[in-house]
This record gives sequence, structure tokens and C-alpha cells, in this order.
Amino acid sequence: MRPRISIVMPCFNAGAFLEETLDTVAQQTVQDFEVIVVDDGSTDPDTRALLARLARPRTRVIGTPDNRGPAAARNRGLAEAQGEFLCALDADDRLAPRYLEATLAPLERDPSLTWVSTWLQMFGAESWVWRRDRCDLPALLADCTVNGAALVRLDAVRAAGGYDSAMREGNEDWDLWIRLAERGHRGIILPEILFYYRRHAGSLSTVTLARDNHVRLVRALADKHRESIEANLDEVLALKDEEGERHLLAIAGMQGHLAGLLEPFLRAADDESQALRRKLAEAEHQQAAATEAAALRAALGFARAEADALRRSLSWRITGPLRAAWDLARGRRPR
Repeated sequence: MRPRISIVMPCFNAGAFLEETLDTVAQQTVQDFEVIVVDDGSTDPDTRALLARLARPRTRVIGTPDNRGPAAARNRGLAEAQGEFLCALDADDRLAPRYLEATLAPLERDPSLTWVSTWLQMFGAESWVWRRDRCDLPALLADCTVNGAALVRLDAVRAAGGYDSAMREGNEDWDLWIRLAERGHRGIILPEILFYYRRHAGSLSTVTLARDNHVRLVRALADKHRESIEANLDEVLALKDEEGERHLLAIAGMQGHLAGLLEPFLRAADDESQALRRKLAEAEHQQAAATEAAALRAALGFARAEADALRRSLSWRITGPLRAAWDLARGRRPR
């Protein structure tokens, strides 16, 4: 029987994560699916060995002769897909157990919907939640608001020409959502975290979002959809302004949070600094007192030396009788 959902999964040297991703597919509450793993010319021996022995229910592996990029690999899977709906899942991501159930239900209820997306949780090298609420054409022109594994009607994707295989460096899914919206299709975003997107040093998204690459790739996407951007320019600019404000608020919030975390340490550092200043002042006072005492001891020693020298002198001995007479005259005992 024809499966309801085709899960197309490009895999290029992702053997370290593939089994984990397939486990999350196997745990779905909706089991009416097929899985097509597309080996996109993997060169890693462990990945090749894993794909060669892979044997899971409703799962098959097909290959490409060389590495052609995720867009071409997805198109290769689309050619083999038999389902009514497509989920383009990367080989290193995860689905919540209810992902297929939650995204399939609105599509079955409303034939006018073409895709259903969800919020996502970033994991791996980064950890944060990606929340979006709009996925109409202006919103998509301003930002990619649909996650790459959104459930979408397969016929609509094929009619739109599939993924642009020339976009080897990324944004091919963003481009697809824009092209579908340009054709009048629409979708929704479920306000639930049901998709988990892995970020690691070797992932394509990490390379795509590097500053220089990101600017270049977004400019190329904007050139490709220039007419749509110009037709919706006011709303696109307004959305970008809102995005900028959100970023500023997020930065202010992070700064406040960081300040709150650092405040006890700063207060402790201030207390320690003040204590050190007091100790330094005491040490300086003690050092000054010690210096003064040393000077007094030196002066006393010098005076004693002078007195001893005077007592040993000839003049002291000659004047001895005179000092004795003076003492007697004053009623004192002669020295």
C-alpha cells in the first residue's frame, strides 16, 4: 500500500548520528511512512559500512555516484518517494514522537494547507529555542520561518520543481518555501517544540551561517526572488525592523541576565579589594612606625656613643673636679 508519508533523508558522512535519527522516526505515534535514506556519495568508511548493513522496517537506502549536495540528494529521494506527504529530515536531527501525528492532522483537516511546520529546539554545540509564528510570503521573504523537516504535500513540491540543486551551500529549503508561497500555497506553524535541530562544527548550517557565507547566500536568494521582494517591500522591511528590535531586546535581556549572574562575584571582588586596601594601609602604617623606631634607635645609639666618647675624653677628666663642686653647690651627690 502507498504510505501516507515519505521521509527522505540525505546522508553524507553522517553515520555517527544516523541510527539516533532513525530511532526517533521509529518511535513516531504515526507509523504510516516510508524512509528513504539517500547516500550522497559518503566517503567515511564507518558511514558506508553502516548504510551497507542498514536493515529497518519500511526503510531503504539509495545512492548517488558522488557528493552532489543536500538539494540534489533530496531530489533523488523525491524521485523514489511514494507518499502523499514529504518530510525532508536531515540524518543528524531528531523528531519528537508526536511530530508526524501533530503535523499530519492539520493537513488532513484542511486541504487548502500545503505545509505544517513547528517550533524547534537547537541542540549539540548550541542550545536555544527557535520560535516563529508566520510563514506567509512576506514573512518568508524576510526570514526562513519554516523548519526544513516541515510536513508538505509531495505533489506541490514536485510541481514547484523540487529543490534547487544548484544551491549546494545551503538555503535550498528556504528557497522551496518561498517558491511554494509565490505559487499561492500556504502553511501554518504549530507553537510546539517537536523538532530538534543539531548544530555541530561540521554541519552545513554552521558553514552556511558563518558571517561572510551567510551574507553572500542571502544576497543570492534575494536576487532570485527580487520581484517578490519588491512587490512586498514595505511589509518585508517592517518585518526586518521587528526582527532587529527582537534582537536588541534579546541582547538587553542577556546583558541583564549576565549582570545578575556576575553581581555576587563583583560584590565579592569589591569586598576583597577593600580588605586588601585596609591591609595595605595597616602595613604602610606599620612600616612607617618601624622606620621611625629604627631612626630613633639609631639616634639614641649615636647619642650614647657621643656620651661615651665624651666621658673618655681628656676634657671630661680635667673638668671632673669642677662638676663635683657644682653638684655639691646645688646639693646633689657628685657624679
